[in-house]
Amino acid sequence: MARISCGAATALIMAAGLATTAQAADLSYGARGPYTVNQPLNGYSWAGPYLGGNLGYGWGDVSNNPTRPSGFAGGIQAGYNWQNGPLVFGIEGDIQANGADDTFAPWKFSNPWFGSVRGRIGYAVNNVMFYGTGGLAFGELRGETFGLSESHSTAGWTVGVGAEFGLTQNWTAKIEYLYVDLSSSNFTITGVQNGYQFGLVRLGVNYHF
Repeated sequence: MARISCGAATALIMAAGLATTAQAADLSYGARGPYTVNQPLNGYSWAGPYLGGNLGYGWGDVSNNPTRPSGFAGGIQAGYNWQNGPLVFGIEGDIQANGADDTFAPWKFSNPWFGSVRGRIGYAVNNVMFYGTGGLAFGELRGETFGLSESHSTAGWTVGVGAEFGLTQNWTAKIEYLYVDLSSSNFTITGVQNGYQFGLVRLGVNYHF
């Protein structure tokens, strides 16, 4: 399956931002005012805690193995933003169930779940925010062959870009691309080190308290 570059993902996100209608631009910071730092009273506030869900599709490669697991992933995320004028800083954590798997000859590899804890830095234009994100990733890689199975949970890293759109005072929607690298570990059934590296495009919604 063809890889999607970070440049292409960024272009997609910028195009989505340009397509946002002016209707949401009139939204005020409303009930989230206590979390806002140095934000105009008539501006949309990104500050404060939030909780949401997401659904996306991931594709990647297993190192030292010909399998290329891909599939749908979905989960929940939670985070907190601080805002100073148009600059938005935050931290976000997520946990995902993942259907990515692939079989090649006697080998089958899958990534049943993964998660991340990331920093975010963004630039807000009223109710539209563009951001970059990166941090710690973790998850499980499972290998199977000839009726034998072996699983390893490892940590790694992730980076990505995204755009989030304010729909109401409390509800936002986002589109996001992440590249995730789960570090390799020794698999007895393969006799080599195997890890999982993959790209993920996902859509999500957040409720801001």
